[in-house]
Amino acid sequence: MTPTRIVIVDDHPMVAQGIQSILETYDDINVVGVLSNAQDAVDQADNLAPDVFLLDLNMPGLSGMAAIELILEKTPETNILILSMHDTPEYISTALSYGAKGYVLKDVPTDEIKTAIDTVMAGGQYLCTGAEGSLKPKISDGSEPLTSREQTILLQLAQGASNKEVANTLDISVRTVETHRKNIKRKLGISSTAGLTRYALQHGVLQGTGVDI
Repeated sequence: MTPTRIVIVDDHPMVAQGIQSILETYDDINVVGVLSNAQDAVDQADNLAPDVFLLDLNMPGLSGMAAIELILEKTPETNILILSMHDTPEYISTALSYGAKGYVLKDVPTDEIKTAIDTVMAGGQYLCTGAEGSLKPKISDGSEPLTSREQTILLQLAQGASNKEVANTLDISVRTVETHRKNIKRKLGISSTAGLTRYALQHGVLQGTGVDI
């Protein structure tokens, strides 16, 4: 079996080294990188090509939350597993809506990190007990918030831009725009471009853009 390639991203060296030491005891794990900031994770996503990013959220410079979207735009097949000290529902639900496959608190038993990796590698979603319990009160109507990137793309689509034009403006691939577009429609329960425009008008997305209402 090919070992699972892991990159650890945490600005606390002792934490990162501790996780690395634990993971390297497993024969089916290969830690291919240990990075101290989210921007390096984005920049090196292609070269390191990990199966799983273990990503902290609060780091100097680019936040881990913003990095989730940027990493997935470059390497959409990568699994992102958040390893954080924050157990608030806002952090957890936002990270999942941005594309993270799991959320693990830093105080979990060490073998639970391995369980989380195995779960996301098998195509599942993993929430540690503390994160799952914290999130339950927030689960109400099943709606998902749009990420900042999705909001940007919604604005451009509502202004009449094509997928190719959006891709050129944001310097991403047309395929990535199409994926975002599908996710936007799914989250909003909208099936047409006209529906996206109506939504943008009704919710003030186009205010101040010079688009006639």
